[in-house]
Amino acid sequence: MPIRPIVAALALALTAPILAAPAEGPTRLFTGADLFNLEAAADPQISPDGRTVVYVRRANDIMSDRTRSTIWAIDVASGTQTPLVTGPGGHGQPRWSPDGSKLAYVASSDDKGGAQLYVRWMRSGATARITGLPAAPHAIAWSPDGRRLAYAMFVPDQPARLGKAPEKPEGANWAEPLQVIDSVIYRTDEGGYEKPGYEQIFWVPADGGAPTQLTFGTRNAGGPLSWSRDDRAVLFSAVRGNDWQREVVDSEVYEVSIDDMQVRALTHRKGPDAQPVVSPDGRSIAWVGFDDRYLGYQNLRLSVMNRDGSGARVLTAGLDRSVGDPVWAADGRALFVDHDDHGSRRVVRVGLDGSIRTVAEHLTGSDFDRPYTGGSFSVAGDGTIAYTSGTPLRPADVWIARGGSARQLTHLNQALAGKTLGQVQHLQVTAFDQLPIDAWLVTPPDFDPHRKYPLILEIHGGPFAAYGPSFASDDQLYAAAGYVVLYVNPRGSTSYGEEFANRIDKAYPGHDYDDLMSAVDAAIGKGFIDPQRLFVTGGSGGGVLTAWIVGKTDRFAAAAVQKPVIDWSSFVLTSDITPYFSRYWFGKFPWEDPAGYWARSPLSLVGNVKTPTLVVVGSEDFRTPDSEAEQYYSALQLRGVATALVKVPGANHEGLAARPSQSAAKASAILAWFAQRKVEGGQ
Repeated sequence: MPIRPIVAALALALTAPILAAPAEGPTRLFTGADLFNLEAAADPQISPDGRTVVYVRRANDIMSDRTRSTIWAIDVASGTQTPLVTGPGGHGQPRWSPDGSKLAYVASSDDKGGAQLYVRWMRSGATARITGLPAAPHAIAWSPDGRRLAYAMFVPDQPARLGKAPEKPEGANWAEPLQVIDSVIYRTDEGGYEKPGYEQIFWVPADGGAPTQLTFGTRNAGGPLSWSRDDRAVLFSAVRGNDWQREVVDSEVYEVSIDDMQVRALTHRKGPDAQPVVSPDGRSIAWVGFDDRYLGYQNLRLSVMNRDGSGARVLTAGLDRSVGDPVWAADGRALFVDHDDHGSRRVVRVGLDGSIRTVAEHLTGSDFDRPYTGGSFSVAGDGTIAYTSGTPLRPADVWIARGGSARQLTHLNQALAGKTLGQVQHLQVTAFDQLPIDAWLVTPPDFDPHRKYPLILEIHGGPFAAYGPSFASDDQLYAAAGYVVLYVNPRGSTSYGEEFANRIDKAYPGHDYDDLMSAVDAAIGKGFIDPQRLFVTGGSGGGVLTAWIVGKTDRFAAAAVQKPVIDWSSFVLTSDITPYFSRYWFGKFPWEDPAGYWARSPLSLVGNVKTPTLVVVGSEDFRTPDSEAEQYYSALQLRGVATALVKVPGANHEGLAARPSQSAAKASAILAWFAQRKVEGGQ
């Protein structure tokens, strides 16, 4: 099929499959333009005395077409909030000093970078920039005495060289010098082709002064960071072994002395050890990790050890969930961690005796486009939890939980009150082998259960990830166009335990396909889905499964494959984490098992595809490189299958929907593709 120009596709007038065209003037339906009105709360930090919460307020800006971050403060007693750090640029990472008198944060004056570390004296409101750094600091942490701040920062190194070019005459206009690459991981989805250098740890006086570098050499040293109680050492986690470039999961917990810069490992097992935090009395260290069994998915478990690294023991061995973000209780008798459970995140209090008690529920992340599990929290000295939580109809707000009750502190997104949104309902699914599967349906704003609606199956990525009942702009845009949206946590999804996730270990895609088809059948069984008007889309791991589905069945009228993996052999050698996928998802390299790689590649099924299939990818995707999407598009073209390729300029893998205009345009392109091929069904 000839390629339609992308401008024509995006400008195509959409005729909603069910809903009539809205009258002129404001509409109560959710539209792409409404993405610019969305806000979300992130990174809530409660003061040590529990009286104030500061948080990062993320808002989409229509003039810059970007998400702007500002820092706001909330008085817990009254709920009154005030802006603390606003203006051009980005502002984030707010962190209270131990006594609550000061707030450190990172801010940049414009979109060009130049982020620096600032401190605000909360009583007077005075603010000082305390660094003048060449790169952005992150993972900031106060020393217990409040006199120092530790942070991590990228430090450039000399690039690799081979040979030497002739001497350049003065004033000559020569080509750029050769780029010599000798590292295993040489590009990342977050930053593209990496500049030579390493993450290192520093400290700086909290009232300003020259920073001191603590770690050196050809190894990374990253955050999060934690100080020893005597203020003389900083703890961190990193992969620093001899084969650190290939053993990307095998991190250890280290400490570095601020007196002599000596680095000492405190853990020594095979597997990740991360997120160290020192107890209030300084005698213990908590961290998360696991003994590596080279499975596709393994739970991070909370452990504690003595300050010198001895006496390690696991506290969450009986909890079949992956935990993270440990925070010590003020009395040192317990820790707070978060974990996902059945598509929802919660905070639990884990006693040193192994007891576990839920203290906050329904945490929600700050992304807008899809309903992934997420959220963050912090803890005051009295045990009050500040956290982010939303609903299927609202992005994340700031909440607090105290004494068994929860209270909402912010009410962002009031503009959505004027919109009629799609409602979200749970759908229980039973798989072919009787395995229970969670799923959710988003119904159109004017939903009538006595009518027949087209269905979009929207599949999450990962594949080791999970959806839940939270706000998703993509799903709301699909619902506003008259579709019922179905999203599912098939086997392989997280938040249901290790066994459930590892049902696809070394076998993905596999029976997760059957779970998705069972969910579609369950949705049809509700009586309001037209089985002749089924559509499917998904991104990343969801793109893999979308391509797999159209290679296995013709039951869908059209598909949109987003940022997929098409050929596992080419993917594992071109992705930005090349040492990981072969070992943990296959167990062998492609040249050791070419038949196994091919059998699980959607490209192996392209000869069966008849479904009109759109292919979507970011132009700077280094996780599932755009070459994967282009392979699939070319194969479909060669077979004469109706297809088109949509590339999102400047977008990486995680940022395919980062810019609001592109997020809206991408959803519009998918809806346009589906609208061209919908089959009219009964009403």
